[in-house]
Amino acid sequence: MQDNHIEDPRARAFVAALRSFEQDSDPDGLVALFTDDATLMRLDGRGERGDPAAFWREYREQFSELSTTFSNAIEGTDQIALEWSSDATLADEGPISYRGVTVLDLDGNKIARLRTYYDTAAFTHRGYTRQ
Repeated sequence: MQDNHIEDPRARAFVAALRSFEQDSDPDGLVALFTDDATLMRLDGRGERGDPAAFWREYREQFSELSTTFSNAIEGTDQIALEWSSDATLADEGPISYRGVTVLDLDGNKIARLRTYYDTAAFTHRGYTRQ
């Protein structure tokens, strides 16, 4: 299995659910990992959001293909940071590669807050503008 360096079962569950989501675009596996009042944020100018299903669907709709590899994990009791790189095909433009970090704030075995920081220049250098 890829990403054997990730030890925390909560992080491993997130990675497995993300991989499944990348393949089938069904966010249910990811959504099940979040608390009912979870907040999610990525660098798109929209701020924090409270609907995990909509957050993940909106993200996935940008791509016709998407694959993420996790290169580093910092695992704590209440917080996990995952460093990653994604190779994708934009739905309307072609291939793109970008890197980032996702921080998970945990409440027991559930994700209470997700923040994703990534290389936005990879999108802007292609002439791609996020709406």
